[in-house]
Amino acid sequence: NRRKKKGDGILENPSIPNPFPELCCSPFASVLSAGLLPKATSRKKQVIKVYSEDDTSRALEVPSDITARDVCQLLILKNHYVDDHSWTLFEQLTHTGLGRAIEDHELVIEVQSNWVMEEETKLYFRKNYAKYEFFKNPLSFFPDHMISFPSETNAALSHSGILQMFLSSSTYPEIHGYLHAKEQGKKSWKKLYFLLRRSGLYFSTKGTSKEPRHLQFFCEFSNSDMYMSLTGKKTSGAPTNYGFCFKPNKSGGTRDLKQLCADDEQSRTCWMTAIRLLKYGMQLYQNYMQPYQGRSGCSPLNITPMRSISENSLVAMDFSGHRSRIIENPTEALSVAVEEGLAWRRRGCFRLNSHGSPIAMSNMGMSIHRSQSWFHHKISREEAQRLILQHGLVDGVFLVRDSQSNPKTFVLSLSHGLKIKHFQIVPLEDDGKLFYTLDDGHTRFTDLIQLVEFYQLNKGVLPCKLKHYCARIAL
Repeated sequence: NRRKKKGDGILENPSIPNPFPELCCSPFASVLSAGLLPKATSRKKQVIKVYSEDDTSRALEVPSDITARDVCQLLILKNHYVDDHSWTLFEQLTHTGLGRAIEDHELVIEVQSNWVMEEETKLYFRKNYAKYEFFKNPLSFFPDHMISFPSETNAALSHSGILQMFLSSSTYPEIHGYLHAKEQGKKSWKKLYFLLRRSGLYFSTKGTSKEPRHLQFFCEFSNSDMYMSLTGKKTSGAPTNYGFCFKPNKSGGTRDLKQLCADDEQSRTCWMTAIRLLKYGMQLYQNYMQPYQGRSGCSPLNITPMRSISENSLVAMDFSGHRSRIIENPTEALSVAVEEGLAWRRRGCFRLNSHGSPIAMSNMGMSIHRSQSWFHHKISREEAQRLILQHGLVDGVFLVRDSQSNPKTFVLSLSHGLKIKHFQIVPLEDDGKLFYTLDDGHTRFTDLIQLVEFYQLNKGVLPCKLKHYCARIAL
């Protein structure tokens, strides 16, 4: 008899270790790692609804103290996506055309508690490649003509030093420049000279004067959230498409918005990035560093550009010998890439169909791209720009779409230098075969997949390589 008797006389079997403890956990706990969520004995749970780009949605039962990063991790694991640290939860006000990336540390239930009943607000799960780009490439975010330093600071401060000043509690650079402001209760806009200081955002009542008697307070950020205008001139009559605004928490609706717009994307990016740093400070840097904790070379404020997963996987290789090797010489790599492009064309003539017979590239090239995540069927130029903007204006963010002006051609929409550029992909027929080209036939490809793969490795006629594609994921 291997059973043992307890003091009260009840017999029970000895405890046996469970080899599969994860099967006994709650569905939520089985997905998330033990250290992912804050430890608690009992937490109230609520249901949230998250949408994807194709408007499919998923309802999740989550603890009331779950952060935006935790929700993203949950969806990544449930959908088996690759975690490249760019997945983000977005808050989008559908009717007003406003949206913002919820910071990784923000509590999702708290964000929802600020929603107003008459507004249609949704949570979206998508990539945001620009979320922490200013830590990797600060040169693009703070132009010299928009930033000033305290008088005791060395004017020749490095850009990594600028970020340290933003994150410091004792010093803060001043951001200044012209912005268009919507007058409260009116439809008109007025161009004013604004200054961003640690105490808040001000505008000058007399030209570019910075004297205290000429400065009028505009907004502070502790009790409001900053949104980007996604529809530009259509909803608010703004003079440009580079709008952003501040919406007070628990506000009565759009009447309480403080709306601004910049003259160009560089200016808007600078203002919005500086305000994020002012509002959240070191918390942003901790959010940025969290995925890299424990890795070598990640000491505090060691701000150096980091290569993405896709960049690390795309290297020039030589397989011509008995052993493969990485090609270090850029000139040799370019020569090999051109040769590979020619080889793609030759191999294209011998592709086989499901029955093992050669198929005409004119037929295959017409449809092979439709299954690719980077291809967007029949979307407009404006929709393409909005999609890239929401994924972040980082160099190399792209998508391929049908041309609206010419049904037989395609368009490559690409982000570079905080601008979205569009390049026409033209079909070219030669000796009964169909090819696609971006450079008037100098480089030809038998289908769009070959074209995209080539420009992921070589920038060619493009301003930069194709790096991140905009995908319409499904939840």
